[in-house]
Amino acid sequence: MSDIIRRDPRAEWIARNRLHPLHAAMQTQQTTWMGPNGLIRKNPHAVGFIGPNGIKRIDRSGAQQGSSNKRSAAVEVQLPLHQLAAPAFYIAVVPDMVGGRLSSHDRDLLGLARSLAGSDGAVMAVLYGEHKESKFDTAGVDRLLVIEGEAFDGYAPEQRVQGLRAVDNQFNPRHWLLPDSRTGGAELGRRFAAALGERPATRVWQVKDGLCSGRAGAGQQDLIRDLPRLILASAECAEPVSETRHEALPVTLSTAVVRSLARIEDLGPVAVDPAAIAMAEAEFIVSGGNGVKDWDLFHRATVALGATEGASRVAVDDGFMPRNRQVGATGTWVTARVYLAVGISGAIQHLQGIGACDKVVAVNLDPGCDMIKRADLSVIGDSAAILKALIAAVDNYRNEAKRDAA
Repeated sequence: MSDIIRRDPRAEWIARNRLHPLHAAMQTQQTTWMGPNGLIRKNPHAVGFIGPNGIKRIDRSGAQQGSSNKRSAAVEVQLPLHQLAAPAFYIAVVPDMVGGRLSSHDRDLLGLARSLAGSDGAVMAVLYGEHKESKFDTAGVDRLLVIEGEAFDGYAPEQRVQGLRAVDNQFNPRHWLLPDSRTGGAELGRRFAAALGERPATRVWQVKDGLCSGRAGAGQQDLIRDLPRLILASAECAEPVSETRHEALPVTLSTAVVRSLARIEDLGPVAVDPAAIAMAEAEFIVSGGNGVKDWDLFHRATVALGATEGASRVAVDDGFMPRNRQVGATGTWVTARVYLAVGISGAIQHLQGIGACDKVVAVNLDPGCDMIKRADLSVIGDSAAILKALIAAVDNYRNEAKRDAA
């Protein structure tokens, strides 16, 4: 797998965006090269630097000239750090943290909180239990509060509401922000609103000038009202934070959370056959297209990964997959957390169908196809070799887990 070329779409976007703070660090300048006649040529545009007045200066000492074979991005460039020693107020955010990491919806919510906090307020993220996220600083978090305890594990909305009430009593946030999502934020937010006696704003997609706009009437109308204290925001409610770093200082509760009598007992997750999950509700989808030549290997890979199978229209028309597994505008619109496209070039109808997916991974031989451009992670290589490597990696991981358990 080491010889497979992987692209970084975010780095390429920064290299194209001249207004981004890291744009200059992503540029590669070739200062010398050998011409067709064997003579060494120099690039006059690569000599010097741009001064503070926008005028190009030339440093005759050569101190400003870097090596032609090294990318200047190798030098670590830090975003400006935003610090608040004594915040005037708090904006509390309760992200879903699906899988222990910030989702795109959570980052949009933090971006909205950052705009509400301004320069004097601090954004405080409230989490439950252990997590795997390590980039709270670049997501806009000034303070990080982790509430731990066995009582908060699994499905425990009543106990989590007690935790949020303890946070509210100690920090008194100016606003509470929760994702209006089906992964827990919508239910927790409405339960918390009932506990506080607040009338929340739901399905909020825009906040401006002290007013918020939320979807109503089965998504056909907008309801505009004054900005309340409790906000349940939809995805893409704001731009995520990308220009600054934040401290993400840990804070703790001064008092213990009151233990509530649980009226709901969580018996743990139930094993479900991925093939029986409807495409529109699947969390992890592996789709095959015209680039898949070994469909038996494709089916084995989806079983090993525990994913729901999908397909492009070409694969369905050729008879390799049933019609109910077609993904796209002419098939099923999917909202998976992870969408793995194997051998799919990316027709416009297919890209429309996966527009709401959180993370898209593309496996393809063509580095210039539209699916590679859409993907968050791209692997350029033969699909059969990559699927075999995935199966082997999953088997090794499970075998190690069994040995550790024994």
